[in-house]
Amino acid sequence: MIPVILSGGVGSRLWPLSRGMYPKQFLCLADPDLSMLQQTVGRSVGIDDIGPSVIVCNQEHRFIVGEQLQQIGITDAKILLEPKGRNTAPAIALAAFSVAEKDRDEVMLVMPADHVIADLGEFHRAIDLAFHLAEQGSLVTFGIVPQGPETGYGYIKAGSPVDGGGFSVAEFKEKPDQRTAQEYIDSGNYYWNGGIFVFTASAYLEELKRFEPEVYKAAESAMSKAQPDLDFIRIDEAAFIASPSISIDYGVMERTSKAVVVSLNAGWNDVGSWSALWDVSEKDENGNAISGDVIVVDTKNSHIYSENKLVSVVGVDGLVVVETDDAILVCDRQRAQNVKAIVEKLESLERTQISHHRKVYRPWGWYDSIDEGDRFQVKRIQVKPGARLSVQMHHYRAEHWVVVKGVAEVRNGDNVMTLVENESTYIPIGAIHYLSNPSKTDLLEIIEVQTGSYLGEDDIVRFDDQYGRITKA
Repeated sequence: MIPVILSGGVGSRLWPLSRGMYPKQFLCLADPDLSMLQQTVGRSVGIDDIGPSVIVCNQEHRFIVGEQLQQIGITDAKILLEPKGRNTAPAIALAAFSVAEKDRDEVMLVMPADHVIADLGEFHRAIDLAFHLAEQGSLVTFGIVPQGPETGYGYIKAGSPVDGGGFSVAEFKEKPDQRTAQEYIDSGNYYWNGGIFVFTASAYLEELKRFEPEVYKAAESAMSKAQPDLDFIRIDEAAFIASPSISIDYGVMERTSKAVVVSLNAGWNDVGSWSALWDVSEKDENGNAISGDVIVVDTKNSHIYSENKLVSVVGVDGLVVVETDDAILVCDRQRAQNVKAIVEKLESLERTQISHHRKVYRPWGWYDSIDEGDRFQVKRIQVKPGARLSVQMHHYRAEHWVVVKGVAEVRNGDNVMTLVENESTYIPIGAIHYLSNPSKTDLLEIIEVQTGSYLGEDDIVRFDDQYGRITKA
């Protein structure tokens, strides 16, 4: 069995913690030591005859995915880079074509990268049942045993029992209103739609070709033209973006006669909102989930998250309060699903907080924009051991670098120099330059002061880059 992990989501309802360039699957939300992606990859450990994972992710997240896999000792995963998100049906098709290169009848376990499953023993039991059904040609989806009349999930209506366990899928239902959700629960015939699937590569591709031939054609062409890029597989952009954007539910599962649902009661949660994160978080005696530097007085049933500053809350019940270095969210916990409306408004206003945190991660380390004003910006930059920023130049800004920790190797125009703590250099506009950390063990930190008429990140012309990011002048 091949685990296929879909890591293309943005987790907009967990803003401001989850953002486009560093979404929730890369955050340590349900476990203080492991990101949700790392937990998902580890979820298949212990399953018999499990093969190397296939990860489908946004190409902009490739270095984050690669680094997080290395942190947990995973070196054999195949990472497929989506040039643009086209929803789950095309993403799974990419993985299926990749798996089919070796064996078209290989069974795939398809999992989103951002879910919580508390009971792995029960999860593995359900996978074993689904595996045997998939070998018989079924397209299996897991139906989550509902814990209440939830309006934020889609539902699956179970039909007649099938040989080998599970039920035929009678119908998929959209997210219901409260009254309809209660009717589903009362009937006992409905499950939450968890978005986890088991089927062979050939079974999925055959049904996709039947119901969504344009998706099939685009994914097949994109994979046939795919190229290796460092430790990744870069999907052909022109071919892939020709695919219609459609989910596996709409594209295949709601139309195939081979759909089977297997019940799963394993403490599943999609952590799709702040209220869902509150559900799976540890709470104090008053029902408060607290993270960071927080003081609460006469406060109940709330989720208070502080990233940097002291957050004090008095006399509230059922609130979500989230502080990050560049944004604060306050909302009613019962309306946490509506945080997506804030994200949509930020998008319409073209605010950077929709996609980036103040601290921005790069393959070589990170930078934190700690201050800015008219014609200047100050960044704190950390470079990992052995890493180097690209050989580059800027048309509109000059830079002042001051080393505050470690040793820096710097090219400044025609000069290559070594700088240690408290030493600095000035890089004028138009000068070709780079920054690298020659140490194999120690971090390098510098303070960068930018000055000029334009300070945007797109004012970078890269001439050479060890991560393959080359731009034309």
